[in-house]
Amino acid sequence: MIRILLAEDQGMVRGALAALLALEPDMEIVAEVARGDEVAAKAIESQPDVAMLDIEMPGADGLTAAAELRAKLPSCRVMILTTFGRPGYLRRAIESGAVGFLLKDAPAAQLAAAIRRVMAGERVVDPALAISALSEGISPLTERERDVLAAASHGASIAEIASTLYLSEGTVRNYLSVAMQKLGAHNRIEAAQLAEQKGWL
Repeated sequence: MIRILLAEDQGMVRGALAALLALEPDMEIVAEVARGDEVAAKAIESQPDVAMLDIEMPGADGLTAAAELRAKLPSCRVMILTTFGRPGYLRRAIESGAVGFLLKDAPAAQLAAAIRRVMAGERVVDPALAISALSEGISPLTERERDVLAAASHGASIAEIASTLYLSEGTVRNYLSVAMQKLGAHNRIEAAQLAEQKGWL
């Protein structure tokens, strides 16, 4: 039996996935969590073969949870199942140790087949998303530029960003200016939106 952990914050979606996968004769749901920061502890407790993680969850996102899981339970194969087909997410998921990346609107049969392929040692990625990720290229933003833009995307002022990230206001302005230049944006809000659309934040 393939032992599966499901991490999805929407109860109805999580229940539907669990019900669908329970119909497969070789699959068993051994754990369910609704928060990203509960994934690693639950996985250590339940010892799944595969962890299926949503990207956007409270506590910690699926990419952070994937990296933590890889460090604490390397035998568990991580698959990302998301609504958001952003190319940057795919690249970051692979960097976090995920071996599968599928969109939630994929047919149920495709999901079960993908789990079996991942168990056989393959990497499974939604084909359209793979092409899109290759054409988008790598994020031009440094980690610090990404942090500053992410803070700006929530409408924080320069002073608030500086305080949150322990930087001077001048340094924050510099990071924002460089990020805007790299993204061809007219202001920091536009830069943050562009980066978010590409999955770079």
